[in-house]
Amino acid sequence: MSDHVLDASALLAAMLDEAGAERVRGVLPTARIGAVNLSEVVAKLQERGIPDDEIDQSLVDLDLDVVPFDRALAVAAGKLRVATRSAGLSLGDRACLALARASDAVALTTDRAWAKLKVGVTIEVAR
Repeated sequence: MSDHVLDASALLAAMLDEAGAERVRGVLPTARIGAVNLSEVVAKLQERGIPDDEIDQSLVDLDLDVVPFDRALAVAAGKLRVATRSAGLSLGDRACLALARASDAVALTTDRAWAKLKVGVTIEVAR
């Protein structure tokens, strides 16, 4: 089992060589990402004008362990809403936290707002 679950922001940092990229790249071989967060990554890459075939090839090259967003994770993410509302977390953010909690893993993000959260998950901010 992986010890890190990636938020979309973390994977994007690694893929786009943004601040925190080296930290994220260090855990990529054993990291997991939820399907919701992977969808966010693909959408952001498209918004940047990256062609679909390049996105597809990058994802093949990364060979990430992608975890489906099932009923249990959906319920767990929904139950994180009240605890994370003040930090402005999205559904994708909460899906990452729910997966990290269910996996007993560290949630890796670049979003500094997560650092103050108290939701029963170890959170690491990569930048």
